[in-house]
Amino acid sequence: MATDVKTTTLQNVARYAMGTFMVGAGVGHLTFARQPFQAQTPDWVPQDKDTVVLESGVAEIGLGLLMLFNHRYKLPMGVGLGAFYAAVFPGNIHQYLSGLPALGLDTERKRYLRLFLQPVLIGAALWSCGVFNKKK
Repeated sequence: MATDVKTTTLQNVARYAMGTFMVGAGVGHLTFARQPFQAQTPDWVPQDKDTVVLESGVAEIGLGLLMLFNHRYKLPMGVGLGAFYAAVFPGNIHQYLSGLPALGLDTERKRYLRLFLQPVLIGAALWSCGVFNKKK
């Protein structure tokens, strides 16, 4: 996988915005939003929900920092963040199916619409890191 992909200014801005969001979400996982994030952890996960929230918070901070400061390995970084978004998608499905009101998702409609945000995040992670850019 090439590591020197060129990205546009708009892709760079999107990558920095996603990185900032990820760091903020990760801090939330570790501090003020620990309990609400537990609502997204499916019951079938074979680990304590609080531990899952803490581990995912650390992963989010790490991925966010990579998005902000790693400019050499953008392609694998974008694939990694996209994979992370895909991995946490079952949590969004769990919250919707369980009807758990957390993180501002206090209606069935909001929880349902949130499901459609995940593919957008996956695509944005890949796009902002140049995964779809033509090779020169």
